[in-house]
Amino acid sequence: MIIYVNGDSHSAAAEAVNPHCFAEDDPFFWGLGRRPHPENERVSYGCEIANALYAVLWCDAEAASSNQRIMRTTRSWIAEQTPQALKDTFMIIQWSTWEREEWLDEGVYYQVNASGIDHVPENLQSRYRQFVAEVDWQQCIKQAHSEIWEFHQELQQLNIRYVMFNGNSDFSKITTQQDWGNHYLAPYDSTQTYNNVLKNNGFATVKPDSWHFGADAHCFWANHVLQYVRTHNII
Repeated sequence: MIIYVNGDSHSAAAEAVNPHCFAEDDPFFWGLGRRPHPENERVSYGCEIANALYAVLWCDAEAASSNQRIMRTTRSWIAEQTPQALKDTFMIIQWSTWEREEWLDEGVYYQVNASGIDHVPENLQSRYRQFVAEVDWQQCIKQAHSEIWEFHQELQQLNIRYVMFNGNSDFSKITTQQDWGNHYLAPYDSTQTYNNVLKNNGFATVKPDSWHFGADAHCFWANHVLQYVRTHNII
């Protein structure tokens, strides 16, 4: 079995045991680019799940990722697989915050959010300042809900086994809710996001100013997801 994981820094296990978010931040692993740092990936919830199921882990998660990047890279990975490989795959997709976007400029993809501190080329700086100033959170929520619903339907048509969950953001403000079957772990419940479940079970972030959790929290979340997918016979 292949466990395919995609998401942002939570799924990349950023800072879990090593202070780096990206492999390239470490001079020993700079050639891996923006992939998760290997030491963090080894303690990630995805690796814990793969080990529990005697499966192979393929992690496409990237810190600071937008949902657009998550969908794009997941679709790309699917397109490269054989029918048998897809039959043997179980996907775990963690969604990022709703306002993040992916911009393509001169062949390079940039992940931007509303923090105002993202690094973009000079020719994109004016667009970025405008993006930060004018971000419409309600529209972002509605757009993300629609795009993820379409992505869910794509996976349904491909007969791929999968489960999705929210990282920090949720859809509790969406009034017209969809029936996701058992493929989305409580999308409309703010208490069931990755961040809130861990905090409500006594886990603290690795630093007071960080959004990221340690190896013990990743182990807990792995068991949380495994219990969910087994209860609902997803795998």
